[in-house]
Amino acid sequence: MTISSTARIHPLALVEDGAEIGDNVSIGAFCHVGPKVVLGEGCELFSHSVVTGRTTIGKNCKIHSMAVIGGDPQSVHHAGEETTLDIGDNCTMRENVTINTGTTGGGGRTVVGSNNLFLAGSHVAHDCQLGNNIIMSNAVLLAGHVKVEDRAIIGGGAAVHQFSRIGRQAFVGGLSGVAYDVIPYGMLNGNPGSLDGLNVVGMSRAGIERATIHRVRKAFKEIFEGVGAVRVNAERIRPDFVDCKEVIEILDFIAADADRALSSPNRSRS
Repeated sequence: MTISSTARIHPLALVEDGAEIGDNVSIGAFCHVGPKVVLGEGCELFSHSVVTGRTTIGKNCKIHSMAVIGGDPQSVHHAGEETTLDIGDNCTMRENVTINTGTTGGGGRTVVGSNNLFLAGSHVAHDCQLGNNIIMSNAVLLAGHVKVEDRAIIGGGAAVHQFSRIGRQAFVGGLSGVAYDVIPYGMLNGNPGSLDGLNVVGMSRAGIERATIHRVRKAFKEIFEGVGAVRVNAERIRPDFVDCKEVIEILDFIAADADRALSSPNRSRS
């Protein structure tokens, strides 16, 4: 066990032999830290939180009461194999958040980037791959193997089907059912979820110029309202938008190999 001399561990906390505790870590009463856990500098564990499994957490993360980080995957295929969870810096996990390690069949590794906010009761299942600056509101549920790209926002009570992708800076409304992939900058609402357009507010807040937003809107209409299939439309318009990285990002997302179909403006009504 390696514990920094500057760490503050409550006498009623349990830190098992083998854990690595970085500088200025704070561990509250009745916390449990497993023997294969690495806590980076400045992390704070509030009372009754649990970090277990082969879990590595970066700097300045906050784990609130009753959260369980690094628990075994909730998969019938898991037979106790040692898998991992890696979390970046500056993440906040509020009360009752659960984030599981991976499964051997899914690569063995759940990955969470930096600067993410997980509100109370949200869940990240095995083998998920999350980017940076993501907000998951209360009671959001990610099934196994879900990929969420940078700056996505998922509203309270939304549920995301296994193997789905949520593109960069997409917005998913509260209580939505995400059964299919959501394009970058897309806005999805409803259950089953329907692609209602673009996350224009989020794009503006990110500093994307109005002229660029208009071009992305134009591309969106040509992709989803054109006479051809979505993927055919996307490739047809590519030469017209080679100078717009936001559109190209959407087109590359559509063209990529995927396990799920694409959410569209009319999928929930078809």
